Amino acid sequence: MPHFVMDCSASILTSHDEEFIIEQIHHVAAASGLFDENDIKVRLNPFKKYSVGNKREDFIHVFAHIMQGRSKEQKAHLSQQVVAKLVALFPEVPNIAMNISDFEKATYCNRAML
Repeated sequence: MPHFVMDCSASILTSHDEEFIIEQIHHVAAASGLFDENDIKVRLNPFKKYSVGNKREDFIHVFAHIMQGRSKEQKAHLSQQVVAKLVALFPEVPNIAMNISDFEKATYCNRAML
């Protein structure tokens, strides 16, 4: 935890490869100071078929799932930092966004907790 899952149009991978993009998102998340760097998980899902506003425009959307406890301001700043990094990396992509949802500590379970 936390999990950063990036959905994107597959064609953006002609600008930067998957490993580089994953490293960049990881770096921004670590630099936020909100997480232990070793706990950050980043995944990327490229799509060949998609629709954005009934058009075929490139897109990037990051879904972050984090443990509850961060303020709205902290989460907003994290979203802004990730989106700013992606805009810098992909200035030609017209649709770049991110949202953050919280895990509830009471309902979270992983293998180590069994």
